[in-house]
Parts: sequence; C-alpha cells; structure tokens
Amino acid sequence: MPQPSRQTPSTHWALPPEVPWPRFLRLLRQPDPPRGWLELAADLPDLRKRPLLLRWIAQHPKAPAHLRSRLLARLPWRALAAVATDAAAHPQARQQATEKLQQLWAVMTSGERRSLALHAPRPLWHLVWKAPSLGVLSAFLQNPKLGLEALVALIQPPLRPAQAEALAESRWRESGPVAGQVLQALDRSLGLPDSGLALGHAAPWIKALDEETRILVASRILTPALRRMAHPRREET
Repeated sequence: MPQPSRQTPSTHWALPPEVPWPRFLRLLRQPDPPRGWLELAADLPDLRKRPLLLRWIAQHPKAPAHLRSRLLARLPWRALAAVATDAAAHPQARQQATEKLQQLWAVMTSGERRSLALHAPRPLWHLVWKAPSLGVLSAFLQNPKLGLEALVALIQPPLRPAQAEALAESRWRESGPVAGQVLQALDRSLGLPDSGLALGHAAPWIKALDEETRILVASRILTPALRRMAHPRREET
C-alpha cells in the first residue's frame, strides 16, 4: 500500500504550525481533502493530545477504514458520543463509535452515564433505560432525540422504582400515551418479588388521563386494587 506523502499538497492544505489551529479545524471539516492529508493530520503530535479534534478525522467521509478504526479505538467516550450522533459522520464511524460506547457502558461511572444519557444514540437507549440510577434515567428522559413512540416502547414490565420516579418527574408526566403504558407496566410489576413498587406510583398517571381513557385502561388492569383506583367511578363512592 503506498504511503502518504510527507509533503503537504499545497499551502492551502498546510498543517499546524504552518496554519493556525482555528483554520486547521475548518480544513478538517472540508469534504475533499487531498490524498494522504488526513493521515498526516492524524500523526501530528499535538493532535494526539486533542481527542475532540481527532474525532473529526475519525468520522470524516474520506478517512481510510484503517485510520478510522485506529482513531476510534483511542477516542474517549465523549468524542465517541459526538461521532455516534453526528449525521454528517461516515456511517461506519457512527456504527463503530456506537459499538464502542456499548462496551464502555458497563465500566462507566454514574456521572459519566448521566452525561452520556442526555445525548445517547438510539442503539444505547435500551441499556440506558435499564440503569438503576434515578439521575441517569432523569437525564435520559431529557434526551432531545427521545420521542413519544420510542419511550412508550421502552416502558415494559418489569417496571423499576427508579424508572417510575424518573418518569413521574419528567416532561412526559402529562402525556396520555405514556400514562397508559406506565399503568400497564405497573400492573404487571406490582406482584413481582422485590418489585419495590406501590399503588402510589400510579397516582400521577391516573390524573393524566381523561375519564374515557381511565375506563379503558382500568378494563385492562389485572391487579384489583389498581383497577379500582384507576376507574373513575371510584371517585363517586
């Protein structure tokens, strides 16, 4: 395989220190760098200390596959998250960054998980949703890419106390579809050993439903106490 030339192709495509760092960053975002320029850039000693800049090389559509893999293996999780959620990144870069984040999730601290949850790419959502931390779940429920349909699909039994509490404090607490799904998941989870749930977890979701929907939801609930609580006729007695 031919090695990239150690000569930069032109003054315009020079590398630091010949060009200032702000201009170099703009060059990294250009779609058509000269052949070998990205490899030369990745080998800059100063760039190796700047993983957030290396990210632009790793995700560049013209980066060779071997260079992309080498750089992604070195990036910290914040840079990987930036690649995984950038629609302009090469598809293989997004996929590899996502796979790396899935591997790192198990060894991340609670603080790191909380920070990542706010911007986690969709393939990580199931992992994030299973986190037992209220802080992580609360951050995840603020993820700007999390939509109603995706959230409803995530809310499945067994529902955990941290999930129920995070949902009740979130921007979704007045959503009818979310309320109905939470009540269904709560119904299937109350009787499980060590569920940690109580009927009180249902109260905010019952209030979020209109009378007609409450009747429909109550008809599908198996737990007698919860069914009586959800049915609007209970309020008349």
